[in-house]
Amino acid sequence: MLIRINKYIADSGITSRRKAEELILQGRVSVNNSVVENLSYRINPERDNVFIDGERIKIKRNVYYLLNKPRGVISSTKDEKNRNTIIDLIKTKEKIFPVGRLDYNTTGILLLTNDGDFSNLLTHPKNKVPKKYEVNLDKELDQKDKSKLLNGILIDKKKGRFTNIKFLNTTDKKLVEVECVEGRNRFVKRMFESLRYQVKKLNRSYFAGLQPDIPVGNYRELSKREVQKIKERYTIEIN
Repeated sequence: MLIRINKYIADSGITSRRKAEELILQGRVSVNNSVVENLSYRINPERDNVFIDGERIKIKRNVYYLLNKPRGVISSTKDEKNRNTIIDLIKTKEKIFPVGRLDYNTTGILLLTNDGDFSNLLTHPKNKVPKKYEVNLDKELDQKDKSKLLNGILIDKKKGRFTNIKFLNTTDKKLVEVECVEGRNRFVKRMFESLRYQVKKLNRSYFAGLQPDIPVGNYRELSKREVQKIKERYTIEIN
């Protein structure tokens, strides 16, 4: 598969695509010992050798992990208070980061990767990637408030809504499952708080077609097929 030279350089982890373009225009990039100054130039990663200032670069191996996040862990690569982070839970030599975030005490599915395009694909609002959350409320959700949450509520002057709400227990209306495509910070909690409900427990049970199919606190690497299905579903740009 042929890819653009600027993407190849960016995927090596050396610099961004924009900086890679600057290096190309400066004549500092060569392919198979020939200087390349065309930004649309494409290479075959399996056959071509790429150099910057005479030093060969190699594309990094993209990795994709599914973590069933436990409570009491920060969804960040580091924490100034020295609390445990999700990075502490995964053993890898690659420099990974979370795809979106879950609150400190929110549990459930969280993806981590070193692939910036993949992360952007799943977090960009236009792609409307579905998420499902299991919510334990401090009081029963009545039908009137359920309708409001489905029709839309203003949060920071922007309307937010759940695309679906269902009760997880026919006898306890404090336990609900909500579905949404929003990625705003603390979105689920803020939606309920706007109607004077407190979220006692929150678990993300579904994200981009995946479920946390491993014990809490554990992780696994996504298969090539799983990654490809996500890319196909949300049309990732590879050029």
